[in-house]
Amino acid sequence: MKKIAVMTDSNSGITQEQGQKLGIYVQPMPFSINGKTLYEGIDLTQEEFFRQLSEDADISTSQPSPADVMATWDKLLKEYDEVVHIPMSSGLSASCDTATALAADYDGRVQVVNNQRISVTQRQSVMDALELVRQGKDAGEIKQILEAEKMEASIYLVVETLKYLKKGGRITPAAAALGTILNLKPVLQIQGEKLDAYAKARGKIKAKKIMLEAMQNDLQTRFKEPLAQGRIHLEAAYSGNPEEAAEWKKEIEETFPGMECSMDPLSLSICCHVGPGILAIACSKII
Repeated sequence: MKKIAVMTDSNSGITQEQGQKLGIYVQPMPFSINGKTLYEGIDLTQEEFFRQLSEDADISTSQPSPADVMATWDKLLKEYDEVVHIPMSSGLSASCDTATALAADYDGRVQVVNNQRISVTQRQSVMDALELVRQGKDAGEIKQILEAEKMEASIYLVVETLKYLKKGGRITPAAAALGTILNLKPVLQIQGEKLDAYAKARGKIKAKKIMLEAMQNDLQTRFKEPLAQGRIHLEAAYSGNPEEAAEWKKEIEETFPGMECSMDPLSLSICCHVGPGILAIACSKII
């Protein structure tokens, strides 16, 4: 049986420490803050990121350099026969397409999975990959299975402030100003490749109700069969608001009794575009 390494990036929400415990290799995502390059989980913590964000620092995201990616693969292939690399969705970053192009030079020993996941759903893909390795699947088989299941996940999140959507050009300054006056909280969704609008709510309480109803609908329709089989993983995420997140997790578990819900910080690449105070709910079909 081949020895397979599983690799992802820090957008999965898997920390360097967690990766070491799980036997997963986590590529830290680079950020530019006031012209200085920092790496998530290495020299950029969640706390430092949100402090800089609150001070209106010039923050932008970028993809790992090809040299860094290939150096990690080369190191892994000294110990493993093959590598399964699970980056964030190609619809949200060019890093997946770059990795796919680089993998062409590895004669099939590196398989890059483009299964349109981010944050907690990307994390579930990584956990699925570990299970498939334990089942004896090779890297090519794991890639095929994960990509076939790519739409079997759902994310909804509420934005605390319109500031960062305006900054990223997703809404106009006039729309942001009006939304702020009316206390509008956009509910966004990720169903596959991209982050899209789902609904607008007057206040966060209403936004949370909309998200819970949307997830209930997903579980009763799209995920009805795997839910009955006990093959749905319920997830939640937040950005810089752990106390509020704990209450949100409690609300989710009260709405979906009997379902365990994990809670993780949202990946900083998403936080950069939507800001602090995010609450999210997600589910993934367990392979």
